[in-house]
Amino acid sequence: MTATRALYTEDAYRRDCAAEVVAAGPDGVVLDQTVFYPLGGGQPGDTGWLRTEDGRAWRVRDTRKAEGGVVMHLLEGNDPPPAPGTRIHAEIDWDRRYAHMRMHTCLHLLGAVLRYGVTGGQVGAEKSRLDFDTQDEIDKARVTDAVNALVMANQPVTSRWITDAELDAQPELVRTLSVQPPRGVGKVRLLEIRGVDLQPCGGTHVAATGEIGPIEVRKVESKGKRNKRVVIALAG
Repeated sequence: MTATRALYTEDAYRRDCAAEVVAAGPDGVVLDQTVFYPLGGGQPGDTGWLRTEDGRAWRVRDTRKAEGGVVMHLLEGNDPPPAPGTRIHAEIDWDRRYAHMRMHTCLHLLGAVLRYGVTGGQVGAEKSRLDFDTQDEIDKARVTDAVNALVMANQPVTSRWITDAELDAQPELVRTLSVQPPRGVGKVRLLEIRGVDLQPCGGTHVAATGEIGPIEVRKVESKGKRNKRVVIALAG
């Protein structure tokens, strides 16, 4: 099966698109192209709707990756899915996606403030977290102020692609200790926040850090001898 064209990597602000159903079954619906981000990198899969011109609609409860760059749209309920060849309109739950974009970008700022190896993370619409490989004490107020200063600097957030070989030649770009960037397609997407962060990331992000708005560090807790979990939330 041909890989799904991932429109979310071309424009994270795109909310909908026209598409054609390539395959459909109990595992989900595959489209030729999609704005739905699939679960990955700690960021949840998008939810939303698939609609046809004749008024039929299917609720997308989750989006997942499959082999070969295929994106699966998982549907709610037991109604028959749209048949292959059906032209549909795909629309994401924008408010939820935009919260994920703000949060995911903010986690990059958090990692820039706390320069430890990252052992795990999770993006959420209401709160998010990163786990760090450290025994150091982490001051919530200091980290909150430091991250908010980077937010207020309103630095541009951009992405570009490099080859697997280029990434292999720059192993310092990989901050995550538990998960490596996806390989196999010959290229890896880099996220750059000018003067702040540069690392592989396939998630969706805002265009400038100012869009994140004020944040606060809600909790710092130990999750093992050398593992500190830092939980953040949007404050506005």
